Amino acid sequence: MTSPLTTSAAPSPTVRWTPRLWGTLLVLCAAMFLDALDVSMVGVALPSIGSDLGLSTSTLQWVVSGYILGYGGLLLLGGRTADLLGRRQVFLVALGVFALASLLGGLVDSGPLLIASRFIKGLSAAFTAPAGLSIITTTFPEGPLRNRALSIYTTCAAAGYSMGLVFSGLLTEASWRFTMLLPAPVALLALLVGMRLLPRSERERDHGGYDVPGAVLGTASMLLLVFTVVEAPGAGWASARTLLSFVAVAVMLVAFVLVELRSPSPLIRLGVLRSGPQVRAQLGALTFVGSYTGFQFLVTLYMQQVLGWSALHTALAFLPAGALVALSATKVGAVIDRFGTARLIVLGFVLLAVGYVLFLRVDLHPVYAAVILPTMLLVGSGFALTFPSLNVQATNGVDEHEQGMVSGLLNTSVQVGGALFLAVVTAVVTAHAPAKATPQAVLDSYRPGLVVVAAMAVVGLLLSLTGLRRTRRGRSVVVARSTVTETDGLTEAASLTEADADRVPVRD
Repeated sequence: MTSPLTTSAAPSPTVRWTPRLWGTLLVLCAAMFLDALDVSMVGVALPSIGSDLGLSTSTLQWVVSGYILGYGGLLLLGGRTADLLGRRQVFLVALGVFALASLLGGLVDSGPLLIASRFIKGLSAAFTAPAGLSIITTTFPEGPLRNRALSIYTTCAAAGYSMGLVFSGLLTEASWRFTMLLPAPVALLALLVGMRLLPRSERERDHGGYDVPGAVLGTASMLLLVFTVVEAPGAGWASARTLLSFVAVAVMLVAFVLVELRSPSPLIRLGVLRSGPQVRAQLGALTFVGSYTGFQFLVTLYMQQVLGWSALHTALAFLPAGALVALSATKVGAVIDRFGTARLIVLGFVLLAVGYVLFLRVDLHPVYAAVILPTMLLVGSGFALTFPSLNVQATNGVDEHEQGMVSGLLNTSVQVGGALFLAVVTAVVTAHAPAKATPQAVLDSYRPGLVVVAAMAVVGLLLSLTGLRRTRRGRSVVVARSTVTETDGLTEAASLTEADADRVPVRD
């Protein structure tokens, strides 16, 4: 276990990455890129899918929701499975399933089969995401090397999302099926390379058996929560079905906690949530992704339905944000080393909140360079700083055999945050829907939703500020893995001066 008063020398920044190490990271980045690519491409292609397969709007939403349901519902199980059965094995099998489901999705001729393929893809992503993140955190030692690897890995999500919008705009012109098929060859290539490069990991020994009741309760509660949130706008937030579903989720979560407290090998070791940085990372991910998902949803509607822009035009409008994130991928790790995660998360949320507030200025005839572009640059900068820092903060100081568990928990916060806050934003916009849908009236109905998005970012900022205060109070305390004894670590930490502490990387 990591002690808050033990120190170790930071890994030397002069260590050279071998070609094999770069190849391993690229394989993991490819899987993360595909996850984000798949989400953004499908959203733009939905009108063509509905027209070709004759799907109603209520059925069409499940092309997106099916993926979210499988992904968000099974992440906890996926993370723990990677710890128990081996990260490499779980990652490669799930990546193979993802490739096959992508192929199936591009060939089906029926709405239910398409939705089923999307659910399977989400399910496979629920295993590749935590397994991939835990491979990184167990391959790269904690400190500058891991920070750099995580900054590259996490920015691939933003790059994939941005490129997905562009690819979808281009591919949908030919056929929506190409948007489904595109991930298949990329996933297959990553699978073949990964079989040669990914490091083998031993299965966890002496884990006390499998937590079958916890797995059933955890998976069922997450599936029902995501399903309820997705269906709530259509069924009504105050409807009996929605309220009873939320009650059932609460009951299952209470039962899940009781089971985990008594299990010799819990799906989630609840003690990990006693860590302030861990809790702030999970809540930060929830509000960060929730606010951005709601923002992207509203801006896409504004550009296409109010301004009449094409799918490709809309994608290009988002491109500066994604490009900024991609260009910063190799630099953010060094910034994290210098300033720590707490400060960067605070700054990131400030940039996001300011960007969202600035977007409230939009009207029916916006000047892109003066109104929309500043928001995109601010949001891109906030994304580049916040998302990698949240991943670093969540995985630092966690024992190797629990990296999959923490990775699954973080990805669950990401997916549930996106689904939950998107449903909230949708409900707010629906409540203000005009009787007569003139462009100005529609735009006015979007503004309350944009206010909610900005409020989410402010909540995330307030939560992150508590970590900043804690960092200042414990400025001379270093948290890192160490081979020294507890007594030696206590003596060394106590002897640090304030100037010395500034030069030692601090885990926030």
